[in-house]
Amino acid sequence: MSRKRTLSGVTTGFTWLIALLFFFPVFWMVLTAFKQESDAYTETPKLFFKPTLDQFAGVFERGAGPYFANSLVASVVSTLLVLLLAVPAAYALSIRPVKKTQDVLFFFISTKMLPVVAVIVPLYVIAGEIKALDNLWVLIVLYTAMNLPIAVWMMRSFLQEIPSEVLEAASVDGASMRQTWISVMAPMVAPGIAATALICVIFTWNEFFFAVNLTASASPTVPVYLVGFITSEGLYWAQLSAAATLASLPVVIAGWIAQKQLVRGLSMGAIK
Repeated sequence: MSRKRTLSGVTTGFTWLIALLFFFPVFWMVLTAFKQESDAYTETPKLFFKPTLDQFAGVFERGAGPYFANSLVASVVSTLLVLLLAVPAAYALSIRPVKKTQDVLFFFISTKMLPVVAVIVPLYVIAGEIKALDNLWVLIVLYTAMNLPIAVWMMRSFLQEIPSEVLEAASVDGASMRQTWISVMAPMVAPGIAATALICVIFTWNEFFFAVNLTASASPTVPVYLVGFITSEGLYWAQLSAAATLASLPVVIAGWIAQKQLVRGLSMGAIK
């Protein structure tokens, strides 16, 4: 018994150590955000300093608002479009599968195997031809296409968790497909929808390659804004850390609000 307790304690301690190692860069970023530039850029890292909010004020003085607004609109709209497309597709592939279901699923996931750098030139040319460069809707369409395959796979795994007996009972009671979805299926897969939506938001919020190549001054997003702190004079470590901290907050807050649904949804999808 004591041996098992010792092994359990060692495992727990090792797990906490690994977790702290992964969390340390985030901790150091937040800590640096409250420093002056002279304290942030030193050969010997400073743990004790006089905290200041000057860097956060500097972030807003540099016009961060439009970048955050563009990222918010692109993330929310593209995620809604992904869910509107992924849920019916996942329903068809899980509740009403056909012979070629596996081929369709492979096609969806195979689109993620192509490196984005391989398609940026034709996308840039097409966007230029239709006068859509530096347009937020181009990013929304691309983000929707980028997240759709993963969303379909996730939602399919969640929908497969619904017992067939429940759907048969709803059919026997005379419920239409719309009534079955609203009254029976939607409440059961709500955690899965929340998990899928949050992952799509995270991927969209952090996307950099399309944003930096297809936008200029009218619709750049937060990752493009962060690059602006890399100048010919060097890196502004404190301001960059403050901007990165602010950029991380929306996703962290969304994850904290939806943590119960996220954990339940991910565990549902992991069963099969």
